[in-house]
Amino acid sequence: QVQLVESGGGLVPTGGSLRLSCVAIGGTFSRYAMGWFRQVPGKERMFVAAVGRTGGSTSYADSVKGRFTISRDNAKNTISLQMNSLKPEDTAVYFCAAVWRQLPARQEREYDYWGQGTQVTVSS
Repeated sequence: QVQLVESGGGLVPTGGSLRLSCVAIGGTFSRYAMGWFRQVPGKERMFVAAVGRTGGSTSYADSVKGRFTISRDNAKNTISLQMNSLKPEDTAVYFCAAVWRQLPARQEREYDYWGQGTQVTVSS
């Protein structure tokens, strides 16, 4: 079992930056690919970014490419999502997720473990 705990959400103006973090408790963190998803009320959860086991492989949704950067620190059992040039449409609850595989995964159904989410609000 792996427990995931996100932090770093908040309110930021358009064009601002936030850094989300997710710490994994339990399990062998370095064996999991990790991802970030986001969800707005009434809509399905959407892929944002993912990173493979070693951090050498990453994948991004087109809507965040060039603005967001995902990274991981296997020594600290954490992943981060650096979000720059934020837009109002980035407003959502952001979820961290883990899956036992080597390469990044983009599909929600592939993930085994999920955090509780952290709210990101970008004001216009």
